[in-house]
Amino acid sequence: MSNSTDDEWMMDSNVKKQYKSHLKNATTPEPDSLRRSQRKPITPAASAAAASAAAAAAAKALAEKKAKEKEKGKGKGKEDENQKGEEKEAPEPQPLAARMARLGPGQGLGCEAAVGTLTPSKSREYRLCSKHNEGKRPLYAIGFNFIDARYYDVFATVGGNRVTTYRGLPDGNLAILQSYIDEDNLQSFYTLSWASDLDGTPLLVAGGGNGVIRVINCATEKLFKSFVGHGDSINEIRTQPLKPSLFISASKDESVRLWNVHTGICILIFAGGGGHRNEVLSVDFHPSDIYRIASCGMDNTVKIWSMKEFWPYVEKSFTWTDLPSKFPTKYVQFPLMTAVVHANYVDCTRWLGDFVLSKSVDSEIVLWEPKTKDQGPGEGSIDVLQKYPVPETDIWFIKFSCDFHFNQLAIGNREGKIFVWEVQASPPVLIAKLVSQSCRSAIRQTAVSFDGSTILACCEDGSIYRWDEVDHPKGKN
Repeated sequence: MSNSTDDEWMMDSNVKKQYKSHLKNATTPEPDSLRRSQRKPITPAASAAAASAAAAAAAKALAEKKAKEKEKGKGKGKEDENQKGEEKEAPEPQPLAARMARLGPGQGLGCEAAVGTLTPSKSREYRLCSKHNEGKRPLYAIGFNFIDARYYDVFATVGGNRVTTYRGLPDGNLAILQSYIDEDNLQSFYTLSWASDLDGTPLLVAGGGNGVIRVINCATEKLFKSFVGHGDSINEIRTQPLKPSLFISASKDESVRLWNVHTGICILIFAGGGGHRNEVLSVDFHPSDIYRIASCGMDNTVKIWSMKEFWPYVEKSFTWTDLPSKFPTKYVQFPLMTAVVHANYVDCTRWLGDFVLSKSVDSEIVLWEPKTKDQGPGEGSIDVLQKYPVPETDIWFIKFSCDFHFNQLAIGNREGKIFVWEVQASPPVLIAKLVSQSCRSAIRQTAVSFDGSTILACCEDGSIYRWDEVDHPKGKN
């Protein structure tokens, strides 16, 4: 359902070969931000202890079995009288170590994952250019506009019931362009995403605590549409890069929904038998496979979904002329695969070509390859390629970002520090660690500019920090 109002508002294959070859608490937030941190992540100690106990029990059972066989004289050589000499008994399969037992089926295939070190290479240096205080309410999301080349220097933030757009000035300062105040004073926006209408009009999509998605027309400075459907708060919104009038939302109601921003239609709902069993915290579109998405959440899993079978309904949504509520919305109940890469909440996931980057409250980002099968939903395996340690990210809802070409990855932590990683290096290389004495609050999200020359951070204390690269090689990308 959608309602319009007139409210004014104030990787490629070479990279794959490269990886294959080398192969928690923040200070108590303000009352309106309590939900972001009120749930403590499940500590992995219980699962690790259970895994260790299981491994010990298996080893004990194996030893007892061998002892009985020895007493009874059961051996391969004695069973075959025609066999010359005594054959050596084939080694029994050993139980998985506790570390491996915690990982999903197919995990650990190939070589050992490459792990980055926390010693900065200093190959690129950054300086703090400006700080802007937007207010006292926490800022949960920040993002550059990569949809329209005319606005690569424009970004937006959300926090409380406010959505604000800025332009990054050449001198390192920030200029406020527009500010939208939602009619719901109790609203707390958690996420935003840039999109566009069919005619190229820049749109800003935002969602949060009340479960209503607002679409703002940045050209007319008016509210364009409101989308109602989710049964609880919205944790993330992402736009389809190949069709920027499509966007997807992840919610506390354990579902993911696909929307058409032009017609106001909810096309698909990813939930059901094979869906998430707790809050969905993050979602992302595959950069080149238009049918594929990834989602993750508080059930500690990352799910890979395909909408190829339902694509006719996506196309139908663009020509639908009846009421959006009458559209035959379809449920996608089973993902292509469910990956257990982490042992705790997974609060951010992004595609890197055909690989997946996922971050958990275990203070690390993992790069892995999903190997799905065509035989049936849920089948497949994973191969962990690289790990990027990020200290003090043990509270949930801390999200990373990358530049347009996925050369750099930036992520903040609960102490106000930013770690900048070279994503496509193997093993991973920490480019820089950005620290400011004035930044002591948890950084909920970062934004890296198109060419990687600017890194933005939005904080729980309502402030924005801008870091610029020193002597950035213009035109490098």
